[in-house]
Amino acid sequence: MPLKSPTEEDYLGIYSIMFWTLTLVGVVKYAGIALKADDQGEGGTFALYSLLCRKMDVGILHSKRAESNSGFLRHGLPEGTEKQSWLGKFFEQSIVARRVLLFISMLGMCMLIGDGILTPAISVLSAMDGVRAPFPSVSKSLVEALSAIVLIVLFLLQKFGTSKVSFLFSPIMGAWTLTTPLVGIYSIIKHYPSILKAVSPHYVVHFFWRNGKEGWLSLGGTVLCITGSEALFADLGHFDRTSIQIAFLCTIYPSLVLTYAGQTAYLIRHPNDHEDGFYKFIPGSIYWPMFVVATLAAIVASQSLISATFSLVKQSVVLDYFPRVKVIHTSPNKEGEVYSPEINYILMILCVAVILIFGDGKDIGNAFGVVVSLVMLITTILLTLVMIMIWRTPIALVALYFCVFFVMEGVYVSAVFTKIPEGGWIPFAISIILAFIMFGWFYGRQRKMEYELTHKINLDRLETLLSEPGIQRVPGLCFFYTNIQDGLTPVLGHYIKNMRSLHKVTVFTTLRYSLVPKVAPHERIVVNKLGLKGVYRCVIQYGYADSLNHEGDDLVTQVTNALIAHLRTCSSFSSPGSREEVYQEVAYIEEAKLAGVMHIRGKTRFYISDSCGWFDRILLGFYEVLHNNCRSALPALEVPLPQRIEVGMLYEA
Repeated sequence: MPLKSPTEEDYLGIYSIMFWTLTLVGVVKYAGIALKADDQGEGGTFALYSLLCRKMDVGILHSKRAESNSGFLRHGLPEGTEKQSWLGKFFEQSIVARRVLLFISMLGMCMLIGDGILTPAISVLSAMDGVRAPFPSVSKSLVEALSAIVLIVLFLLQKFGTSKVSFLFSPIMGAWTLTTPLVGIYSIIKHYPSILKAVSPHYVVHFFWRNGKEGWLSLGGTVLCITGSEALFADLGHFDRTSIQIAFLCTIYPSLVLTYAGQTAYLIRHPNDHEDGFYKFIPGSIYWPMFVVATLAAIVASQSLISATFSLVKQSVVLDYFPRVKVIHTSPNKEGEVYSPEINYILMILCVAVILIFGDGKDIGNAFGVVVSLVMLITTILLTLVMIMIWRTPIALVALYFCVFFVMEGVYVSAVFTKIPEGGWIPFAISIILAFIMFGWFYGRQRKMEYELTHKINLDRLETLLSEPGIQRVPGLCFFYTNIQDGLTPVLGHYIKNMRSLHKVTVFTTLRYSLVPKVAPHERIVVNKLGLKGVYRCVIQYGYADSLNHEGDDLVTQVTNALIAHLRTCSSFSSPGSREEVYQEVAYIEEAKLAGVMHIRGKTRFYISDSCGWFDRILLGFYEVLHNNCRSALPALEVPLPQRIEVGMLYEA
């Protein structure tokens, strides 16, 4: 605490700051406003950005992407939002503004991923530090080692999923939210019964008037009272809005208010115990039960952030915002329960490193404060854009919201930024690196999409290629993967010219991850016949909260069944002669399937010439490094290795 000798008035002012921060940020902003800004049931900074992209044309390569996907992205657009606001027009006309918006959104998501590193570290370390109060001889190094062991075990258990132990989470958190306010009430009665007078905001004014710069610097610690508020918003994908509001307003909020009041009452009578105000204000008779509850609650909190990190990474991967990593669904019944081995072990190493290298709880707390304040500020900015561009909220209300929360959170950010040399640089560095990785990957993928849309092959060109002398239609069923829908990938022309052949039945398949959480099962696989014999189109659609759980043979069966059903449906409206042709075509597909199945995808690279600008040189070069070291898209479908072919081709940047 920056205050050298805090007085009773100082503690009352600090409690008043915490109370109003909880009330304004937790109750008004998140429970009252942010929870209404869901993207079809999903919450968080990423969902806010996807909501803006889905409702408005603010994507980084908006125009050509919109042409390719306009039908699906604009589906369900509320009446009256087609006419863009002045801010929407600004983003449409400015590529720089769209890039900045994308980077800010990614930075917010990366801060939440950084939260997945810091929350387990600070939660378990703080809980385990309670051993030192009754046993002063226990060294800090031993506490850090025990905390590291607990975290290592927790991360090693992630591959088994949380279903088997999740039934314990509610009783543990219920015990935590019930016992801590009871201890708080006991402390209030015993030490300072009139503590709740500090809810008057004049104590905040007096606090800053008396302490000046030291009072401002103390905000770097008080911001930690609102940790978990962004997780409350992000959990919208797992719980409905009403249940979150009831849980927060009826249990969490009053529990925190009473617990902090009890701690403040204790500190007023023991002003020098602020280094460890939680364990010291617990009565000795219930110390060990509270220690057990606190430790279990810390583990549950850590698990929730680890699971949220897996979910965020999965959502980023399926939307091409993050390099492809392995994602495993650990529960057959819960689609949101996922596990990524690479991310899990990276988190484990970073969490243990944070504890062992920055074992001082102050340094980790400073780092935690940077994450909390920046994510809140980013959410405020994105919510303001949603209000103006989508909700069309009156400008006076938007200005009131923005001024109150941007100023308040801006002051918090300015205070925690002074903590950067004291550990606050940790999440900032992690988040900047992650955001650069995500932006570089997404930009490279979109530039490839732009090239393919510009150099796409239409049916007339395909017919010309197949009619050239020496081109053969070989037996078998081929799934030729393409990223575009209104045309065929330029890799196809490269393949035909060099291989001098094409399979008798070729299905041009697009795996389409859309800016919606889930796609209805009947809309998942869409097939249609193209104008040439044995040539078909298939689009497999997924939302960012859907499970990509097709296996290779299962995928082939589902697509061929959908294709045959489509042909038979069309034949029911045709003449008898046309029906006979359809029956022959179905037999033709079955024969090709028995002859063998092949999956072909392009493995393309950018040719970065001297004429490229510095921006493309840096980002596309970085993208190539990422692309060469990430997983292939096909293993996600569990396609057998002998059935895979990759066709190399250079795209000129």
